Amino acid sequence: MLEILDALASAMEGGLPCAAATVVRATGSVPRPVGTSMLISGNGTITGSLSGGCVEAAVVAVAEDALADGRPRLESFGYSDTDAFAAGLTCGGTLDVMIQPFSPVMLPDLPAAGTPCALLTRMDGPMSAPLLVSDPAAAAATPAELLSRHGAGLRALLDADPLPAAARLAPLIAAGRTGQVDLGGPECGGAVLFLESRLAAPRLVLVGSNDFSDALARQGRLLGYHVTVCDARPAFTTPDRFPAAHQVTVQWPDQYLRQQDQSGALDARSVICVLTHDARFDVTVLAAALQLNVAYVGAMGSRRSHETRMAALAAAGVTPLQLQRLHSPVGLDIGAASPEETALSVFAEIVAARSGAAASGLPLRDGTGPIHPFNRLHVS
Repeated sequence: MLEILDALASAMEGGLPCAAATVVRATGSVPRPVGTSMLISGNGTITGSLSGGCVEAAVVAVAEDALADGRPRLESFGYSDTDAFAAGLTCGGTLDVMIQPFSPVMLPDLPAAGTPCALLTRMDGPMSAPLLVSDPAAAAATPAELLSRHGAGLRALLDADPLPAAARLAPLIAAGRTGQVDLGGPECGGAVLFLESRLAAPRLVLVGSNDFSDALARQGRLLGYHVTVCDARPAFTTPDRFPAAHQVTVQWPDQYLRQQDQSGALDARSVICVLTHDARFDVTVLAAALQLNVAYVGAMGSRRSHETRMAALAAAGVTPLQLQRLHSPVGLDIGAASPEETALSVFAEIVAARSGAAASGLPLRDGTGPIHPFNRLHVS
């Protein structure tokens, strides 16, 4: 969503009408998750992709019609047994795509690039302009706060009292969810909404200044993380050694993690990798990291180092449940040797860990069922 909203903001500033095509429902095996968007500008520029090529041409054609008459559409694209040339997904899944035309007067105050926000669009009946929620963590911290900031917009969107809907929507918006929300019931106007969230980039904290940190920084930046390299040694910890990192900080890593946690800069999507190979750093920083509510904590080292480290962590008071969260030795076994291959191994494990039960970690050819089981409200 981030790239699409930035392109939309640019188009609005230039007075250029455009249409956003967004996947609002996905069933079966589909290549992209709910919330994936593509922007079609009035000058023919296309940003993003919905399916990797299966249905893009058909979506663009519908978007051009939407731009011509100003009316939104909800279209379904799926595999067709009867017409091999029909626009569809050869992988067998189905995508419901909402095509919403925009003009510069509809969203005059789009947030700056990278700023967290959320869009609420009504899907049932005649679709209207979406409601933009800036700073969703604060604006939807409670239903009362959501009503205070956006009560009038919700009332216009629902054509009903916004109070019952705010109770349902506030926790979803604050958590950065994306997906359909069926409010149901006459008290909410029977509305079906589509919620799109754009969160700040997830954090990747790399502890240790070495070639592995450099490779992971490059990989992390490619995957959309905000990358920090942290080490207490000033001679090794310089920005020129880690050009892909957003931040390079000289500090004791355990202190840095605690400060970041206290400031709210770390969240349940954050990733921490300890790459120091030095017991002076490893035990203290891992003991701090394993107490945090983050997505992944990994530590590099041999199996022998791992056994020594686990014993030291247990002696330092880290609980067995916390120790189970540690990915060590870090990465998946793909035969990696170089720092770049190791970064690939580590990020393969990070992606699998963040995907939860949906990821087996096995070769796709050895599995069954849909390859892309995206059909639920998800967190970016």
